[in-house]
Parts: sequence; C-alpha cells; structure tokens
Amino acid sequence: MASRMTRTPPFTDAAGRVVPGSVAEAGFWRIGGVDQWVMIRGRDTNNPLLIILHGGPGSPETAPLRAFNAALEDAYTVVYWEQRGAGRSFRPSIHPGSMTVERFVLDLEEIVDTVLARFGKTGVVLLGHSWGSFLGVLYAHRRPGKVAAYVGVGQVADMEASEAASYAFTLETARERGNQKAIRQLLAIGPPPHDLKALRTQRRWLTAMGGAFGPNLSLAKLVGRSLASPETSVLDLVGMARGSGFSLRLLWDELFETGLMRDVRRLEVPVILMLGRLDQQVVASVSAAWFDVLEAPHKALFWFEASGHMVPFEEPELFNRLMVETVRPFGC
Repeated sequence: MASRMTRTPPFTDAAGRVVPGSVAEAGFWRIGGVDQWVMIRGRDTNNPLLIILHGGPGSPETAPLRAFNAALEDAYTVVYWEQRGAGRSFRPSIHPGSMTVERFVLDLEEIVDTVLARFGKTGVVLLGHSWGSFLGVLYAHRRPGKVAAYVGVGQVADMEASEAASYAFTLETARERGNQKAIRQLLAIGPPPHDLKALRTQRRWLTAMGGAFGPNLSLAKLVGRSLASPETSVLDLVGMARGSGFSLRLLWDELFETGLMRDVRRLEVPVILMLGRLDQQVVASVSAAWFDVLEAPHKALFWFEASGHMVPFEEPELFNRLMVETVRPFGC
C-alpha cells in the first residue's frame, strides 16, 4: 500500500506511551495508478471513519485542518487525502488525461473501500470542502450504501450561477468603496466564464473586498497557523502552489459546468451543510438554494455568521462541536 513514508506524531498518554488502539500514520498509497499521499489519525480506531475531501482543485488542507481542527481526531478516525496532482501527490509526470472528475471519484472509491476493509466499518462520513464537496456529492449519489453521512462546506452546487454572483459582488463592492483600480481590472475581464488569468484577478479582488474570509481570518493567518502543523514545512507550500496551478488548469472547465441543481436533487444519505454567511467565493446563497430542493432521509443546514469560504478555520470551535455532536451520531 505505502511506497514512501512520512511521519506524523503518535497519540500518547501522560507518561508518553502510545495510546492503545490509536492510529497515526502517513505515506503514499498507489491509487488509480498514481502515488497519492494519505494520512490517517485517530485516538481510537473504534470511532467512525471521516474522509476529508479538500478544495481547489489542487489545494490540500491537511495543515490547517491539523492546526484548527485536530480535535476531530478524538472523535473520528480521520483520513486526510491529498488528491492526485495536489500537494504531496503532485508529480509533473501525472498524465493530464487522468485529471478528470470521473477519475477523482474512482480514486475516492478506492480509498473508501480500503479504509472500510481495514477498520471493519460499513460506512464513512464524507466531509467535502468547496471542490471536494462536488466530489463528495457525486460519490454519495453513486455509492450511498458506503456513506454514513455527507457534510458539505462551501458547497459547490451551480458554478455558473455562483461565479456570476461572485463577480457581481466583487464589482459592486469595489464601486461602493470607490476602488478605481479594482473597477478597471474587473471591467477589463468582464463577467464569467473566465480563463484562469481572469479568474485569479477576480479572486484577488474578491478577497480584498471581503468576500473570501470573515473578520476572524486572513490568508496570512491561515498560512502562519498551517506552518505550525507538525507534518508541514515551507517546502510543502511550494508543492501546494505547483499542484494548485496544475490541477486548476486541467479541471476548471469541468468544474465550471457542474450543475447539482440540475443533476442531483436526491441523496439517499444524511446531508449536513455548513455554510459561511459571508462566503462570496462559492456563493452561499447558491449552495442554500440547492439544499432547499434536495431530498434526503435527513438534512440540516447550519449557518456560520462570522465565516466566509473557510468555515472550519474561521469558526473552528463551532465547526468542531457540530462535527462531534451533530454529525458523529450518524457514523458507523
């Protein structure tokens, strides 16, 4: 399973002894013909399995999750997966033709089957953020019998509608603030669809206009806290940047065409959405509109009033509590 190993600290008791029944391991798994980095951490392997599907495409969140949300490892056996082409899983040799949504869903299927067999479980909790929320919904729709519950954060639902609303917010806010440079650049790129250069321009001004983060977080704070994670170094940030550009270039068009409002209106699993009220990156009102029409055996929507697109890192105490008190009871 593992070809190259990296280290993650074990769970220890007050005397420094490894906690019986805990797991703390990291390394590369061969998934879909590509080496992909997976870390598994949990204080008690009898706990439910939680698989985290990071955003991007190509933006691993292992480091900030470890910095802000490590408490989840006391309640779940957490599987951190850096997807093909992302972070530690980035290789220039990855064939561009393999960077498709379908291939990513198949990769996820391999991971689910592997951890279910290893830990003797019948279902996993899937936590999808942004791009990862799209993968999570597709997998839960395809394999509901293996999903104990689905949690969506910054939920992708209709990217065409979301991008149009995000651009309109950014331009309107720039006009309200009288930011002539932002107005000129946004008018120059015009409304979406955008190529990657134009998308970067829009995202840069979106962040400056307060549409990405709430008041408790900034990009600098996010990076700073992430570097405190024991598995993370500055070199990982370099790899993340390379993988992000690679993945976004190859997957953006397919992501832009997503239409869960059109294609997925029923899931046979419990669905919990956690949305930042201030999120104008994957616009929260668009996500909520999909939730309103979605049918599921159980569904719940929680609003994070002080959060933008990075809910787990902006209001971590509330997020962690909901994951333990509201989501964990659905786990197998």
